[in-house]
Amino acid sequence: MCSECYTSQRRATPLINPVDCLQNHTQYICGTCGRCICIECDPKRGLQRWNFPFKSLEIAKLYLRSADYTVKKPCGIYELKSENGRLSYKIFADSEDLRMYLKKNKGKVCREDMKPIFIVEEYKEYANTQIRKLTSDEIRKYMSER
Repeated sequence: MCSECYTSQRRATPLINPVDCLQNHTQYICGTCGRCICIECDPKRGLQRWNFPFKSLEIAKLYLRSADYTVKKPCGIYELKSENGRLSYKIFADSEDLRMYLKKNKGKVCREDMKPIFIVEEYKEYANTQIRKLTSDEIRKYMSER
């Protein structure tokens, strides 16, 4: 597992429309394994990709490093349940952000202990990390390695 971006899948992201995302969005480029993680802000919602709900813990983990980097501290992945029993996983900077979210989203609940189901112990900076858009050659190479 990559100590920087928390996965052993070096080319797992982007998940949705990967070529479009790599061409048009700013990427967090892992300085350790080179994995690209979308760190672009959605102009309509004002949210970054890591703010969205995820279908599984494994998918949420793929975006956790971009959250940690954005807020410069370890964020947590929380399991949420909707009124109809559907589970989702969402990244929050801290328990206060979680509480504010739950206050606005009355149909969602978190585990009773309100603890993240995954969080790293401490935030670290990595020397070779880059935040930028990729070149067309880099996109071709990245996609060929998937």
